[in-house]
Amino acid sequence: MEMPDYSDYDGLGLAELVATKAVTPLELVESAIARIERHNPTLNAVVYKGYDDARRWAAGDLPDGPFKGVPFLIKDLGMPVAGWPRSHGSKFARGVVDSEDGGLTRRYKASGVVPLGKTNTPEYGITGTTESAALGPCRNPWNPNHISGGSSGGAASAVAAGIVPLAHASDGLGSIRIPAACCGLVGLKVTRDRNPNLPDGFDYALGNVVDHVVTRTVRDSAAMLDATGYAEPGSPYPAPAKARPYVEEVAASPGKLRIAWSSETPSGRPIDPEIQAALERTAALLKGLGHEVVERGLGIDYRALFASRGPAAAANFAAGMARLIDQIGREPEPDELEPLTWATLKAGRRQDGPAVMRSLQETRMLNRATLAAFEDIDVYLCPVLGTPVPEIGFIDPVNLEPKEVNRRQGRAFPYTPPFNFSGQPSMSLPIEVDANGLPIGMMFTAKYADEATLFRLAAQLEKEAPWKDRRPQVWG
Repeated sequence: MEMPDYSDYDGLGLAELVATKAVTPLELVESAIARIERHNPTLNAVVYKGYDDARRWAAGDLPDGPFKGVPFLIKDLGMPVAGWPRSHGSKFARGVVDSEDGGLTRRYKASGVVPLGKTNTPEYGITGTTESAALGPCRNPWNPNHISGGSSGGAASAVAAGIVPLAHASDGLGSIRIPAACCGLVGLKVTRDRNPNLPDGFDYALGNVVDHVVTRTVRDSAAMLDATGYAEPGSPYPAPAKARPYVEEVAASPGKLRIAWSSETPSGRPIDPEIQAALERTAALLKGLGHEVVERGLGIDYRALFASRGPAAAANFAAGMARLIDQIGREPEPDELEPLTWATLKAGRRQDGPAVMRSLQETRMLNRATLAAFEDIDVYLCPVLGTPVPEIGFIDPVNLEPKEVNRRQGRAFPYTPPFNFSGQPSMSLPIEVDANGLPIGMMFTAKYADEATLFRLAAQLEKEAPWKDRRPQVWG
C-alpha cells in the first residue's frame, strides 16, 4: 500500500509514524518504491534496485534506531552492501559485487533505515556533475534539463524528489555540498574522521573524503550524525568528541556569532551576479538575526593550495585503481574508462615517492593558513556554486577533453575543496532560489570539529528562511 503523503515527512517524522504504529516499515518501503518507479525514468537517480532485500528487511526485526523503518539509498561508490553491485559509475567495475557490508553500512543499518538500492554517481566520483558513460546522466528534479550535481548527484536527486527523506552521500572535493546546492537540500561535509571510514576505507584520499547524508531538514542530518559519528574502537585518530548530541544543538540558540563572508574565487574572476546578490542577501539576513557579520575573505593562496594537492591526489587514485584492478583481475580496456579518468590514472602512475611526499607536506603547511583564518571568526560564508546550476552536458566528462572539463568545473564549483584539505565541517543550505526556479546553495564553514555551531546556525536559518515545503517539478 502506498502512503499518499509519504514525501511530506522528513526521516524522523516517518520514524515517529512507525513508532506510533500509524504505518509499518513495509508500507514506507512500498511508498518509496512507487516513487522510484514513477520518477526514475525522468531522473535516473537510482541505478540498482534492491527491492526484494528491502521488503525482507522491512518485514523483519529492525534495530531500534532513530530512523527505524525509514527508506534509504546508498551511493554506488565506496560503500559496500553485501550482495549488491558497486560499479563506481564505471564500465570497468561492472560485475563487481560486495561480499559483506562495509563498516559504515552497518552503522546506517543500525540507525534503523531500510536500504532500497544504490544511487547514481559519476565515474569514480571525480566530477561535480553526475554524468557517466556507464550509468548515464542524473537529472535535477527542479528542472530535468539541469545537473543534480556530483558526485552524490543520484542521492540528492532522489531526496529532492521525495523518493526518500535522506540518502547516503560522500564528499572529497564538494560531492555532498555541490549536489545539495543544486537540488535544494541540506548537505553537511563532516569533520575528517567524524564518520570513520572503518577497515574498508583504503582509498579515502588520506582523509579528504568523508561520508554523511543529504537531507531536506537540518534535524535529519543531525540525528544521522549522532547515529553514525562515533569513533572506531581503538582508532588513533578520532575526531574531537562532541559536547552533546547534535539533535540537541538543533534546538539550541546559536548565540551571537562572528561571521565572515566573501565571494572571492581562486581565479579572481567575479561570480555570476545573481549568485553574488543572493550571497549579499544572506549576509544581510545573518546581520538582521543579530550576528556580527564582516566582509572578509580567507586570505589564502588558492592556486598554491590546489596545485599542492595534485601529485598526492593522482597517486592516491592510481593506488585505489590498483586495488580494483587486482580485484577484477585485469587492466581496463581503452573504452572502459572515460578520458578524464584515464588522464588522472596516467598522471598518478607517473608520480614518484618524493613528489607525493612533497605534495602532502605542501598541502599540510598550506592548510595552516586556512585553519588560521578561523582564529577570530566562528563561521565563514560563501556560495557553493559560482554560477547558476549548469545544464546537462555543459560539464561532460564523457565527450569533453579533460582540461576543458576541469576548466568548466573550476568556474562552476570554485569554493568547496579547501575544507576537504583542512578537514573542517562545511554545510550547504538552500537559502535562495534563482530567477529560473533553481536552488542557490550557501556554504557555511566552521572551525575544525565544530559541527555543533553549524547545526545551531542552520536550524536558525531553517526557521527564518524556510525551505522544506518548496516543491520541485518532479515530486512525490
